[in-house]
Amino acid sequence: MSDVARLAGVSIKTVSRVVNDEPGVHPATAERVLAAIERLGFRRNLSARNLRRGSSTGTLGVILEDVGNPFYSVLTRAVEEVARSQGRQVLTGSSDEDPGRERELALEFCARRVDGLIVVPAGMQHGYLVPEMQAGMPVVFVDRPAGDVVADTVLVDNIGGTAEAVKHLAAQGHRRIAFFGDAPDIFTASERLRGFREGCARSGVRYGEDLVFMGPHTEAGIAGLLDRALSGTEPATAVVSGNNRITVHMLRVLYHRPTRPALVGFDDFELADLLNPPITVVQHDASMLGRAAAELLFARLEGDSSPPRRVVLPARLVARGSGEVSP
Repeated sequence: MSDVARLAGVSIKTVSRVVNDEPGVHPATAERVLAAIERLGFRRNLSARNLRRGSSTGTLGVILEDVGNPFYSVLTRAVEEVARSQGRQVLTGSSDEDPGRERELALEFCARRVDGLIVVPAGMQHGYLVPEMQAGMPVVFVDRPAGDVVADTVLVDNIGGTAEAVKHLAAQGHRRIAFFGDAPDIFTASERLRGFREGCARSGVRYGEDLVFMGPHTEAGIAGLLDRALSGTEPATAVVSGNNRITVHMLRVLYHRPTRPALVGFDDFELADLLNPPITVVQHDASMLGRAAAELLFARLEGDSSPPRRVVLPARLVARGSGEVSP
């Protein structure tokens, strides 16, 4: 607040009044204070009245795409378990793939002075976190990297996992394989598409743009696209789906078809092993992802000042039946 007051040419008391929306401040003066706040990256500390300088609030902030997605639920639970062992609690929020919402949540958590942030990024611009990081706030990005800041990151081997899915289908004799991915501006979607291309090249399967369908997808949209992929003179005989939600949409569509293509989905999901046929998946451990991110965050909180790390966790193919269908 002293820095803001000095830059704006006002007293600390005036800064306090502006920050707390108290009356008695001239609008022009308030504008100068707000401009100084924005320039300096000042964030109001909502817990300051109850904390001594340098103490902990005992909380972590976790920002996910959607807390209702089972994948992120497992990830969050793993973070909570690590946090609880360290005497911390976890605050969570969903960005809904909206960069503005992500920024709003992150800055709200920072205003509440969480001890650290774990973020599944929705966009590619994270410069708004630089003042927080420079002030000592540890931030770990998980599942996807940040766009424009250098920070600790924990990822899954999206490329290798998808390439393994193609290799598996090619081993069953498939040569026309379709790929249904999420929006191409999402890191995991673009990496899995890259893995699909590499898998085709390694397995001697022709990569065809006419068999690549990037999202976002709905069940109705998948129905129409699947009709295109499975018809014509050279129809696809197998499909790789880019995440668990796409796989579930795909299964609902395929349920009404008399014949089904071979199918491998990226991400496991509940009851996948009990369907008929059970669903072959590229599996990675969401719990391990959350635990690795939390442990990295706590290492920073305990004083680890080494350069930012990039951790890539393995993915493996689990063959259950749906990917073993011959053309």
